[in-house]
Amino acid sequence: MGEYIEENNFIFDTQLLIEGQNLSEDSIIRYITENIEGDCLLVVGDEELIKLHFHTNTPWKVLEYCVSLGEVYDVVIENMPRQARGLKG
Repeated sequence: MGEYIEENNFIFDTQLLIEGQNLSEDSIIRYITENIEGDCLLVVGDEELIKLHFHTNTPWKVLEYCVSLGEVYDVVIENMPRQARGLKG
C-alpha cells in the first residue's frame, strides 16, 4: 500500500451525483480545488444535476461540501490501493 500512496498520493476515488438548483460546475471546481486536497477532479452537468469524480484522502470533506449544495446520491468511494492489489475496492 505504501508504494501506491507514494506513487499516486490519493487513496479514495470518490464519485457522486448532486441534484439541486442553480448548481455551477465552475463554483464546485473552484471550491474543491481551493479547499480539498486531491487530483483528477471532474465536474460535469447543468444547473440541476452534477456528476463529480475526485481522488482524495478525505472523501468525507467532499461529501460534506456536496450535501450543502443539494441532494447527494449514487455515492461511490473506492479504495484504489485495494483495487491495485486485485481486491474489492
